[in-house]
Amino acid sequence: MLHGLGGHGVPMTFTGLYVPLITPFDRTGAVALDALEALAQQALDDGARGLVALGTTGEPSSLSADEQRAVLDVVRRVCRERRAPLVVGANTSASLQMLCSHAEVNAALTTVPSFVRPGEDGAVAQLTRLAAESPVPLIVYDIPYRTGQYLSAGALRRLADVPGIVGVKYAAGGINADTVDLLADPPPNLAILGGDDAFISPLLALGAHGGILASAHVATGLFARLIDAWHAGDVPVARDLGGRLGRLSAALFAEPNPTVIKAVLHAQGRIPTPDVRLPLLAAHPDSTSTALTAAEHLLATPRA
Repeated sequence: MLHGLGGHGVPMTFTGLYVPLITPFDRTGAVALDALEALAQQALDDGARGLVALGTTGEPSSLSADEQRAVLDVVRRVCRERRAPLVVGANTSASLQMLCSHAEVNAALTTVPSFVRPGEDGAVAQLTRLAAESPVPLIVYDIPYRTGQYLSAGALRRLADVPGIVGVKYAAGGINADTVDLLADPPPNLAILGGDDAFISPLLALGAHGGILASAHVATGLFARLIDAWHAGDVPVARDLGGRLGRLSAALFAEPNPTVIKAVLHAQGRIPTPDVRLPLLAAHPDSTSTALTAAEHLLATPRA
């Protein structure tokens, strides 16, 4: 359910910080559901507006159908009890239809079609069809360095006009001319949520409405404060936090996501193992050490 409007008419539900949850595993290799619930509760306690279940950070392609259902059940329960928005990764008509019986789900996070590189017209047509078929609104996940399909600011504006598309997780790989174009004249009613963690501060400075940030498993409260600072126009605080959080994100993404994040969470005693499933491999100890040092330094530094 929507709760008022943010800037440019964007529903408040789709602004602020969302944490795309990892899937923790126990020492037997099973999903550690208690640890997952603890992560979800802690993220909301520390200032996240909402959660993402079964996004790419959660390694959904390595989970069985039963494991996916178990993960979703845990996060649904937390969001229902906490009255927090829930977004669920779903990229096909079949997976979207499975969300129709889950009242807690506010939107689906749906990637631009990957690998086939259908062109902008093909991508827009596919996402338009999925939006028409989906029982919940879509947040389009635009991440061309993974999908192989780039979308211009013009294509994103076309998607903003599609009924049922309410946002974009924008992960273009940095700041470019299309980024500036899009945020200089943002489409009404489209939430623009940063998805490149290291670049979240400049995206917010340009006018992004929030972020879906895997790095926010660590220092959640500071990421939430960064978003609030930019939205409030508190530039000194935002610049200070943005630089320091950017360094943390760079360390957490030094290897394929979520390997370093899991290693850090395990070292902090928050999940039972740092394990990932193939094709991912465990993070190198040096990457883990660097990220832990960055996190410890960040949390120890007095706030601006």
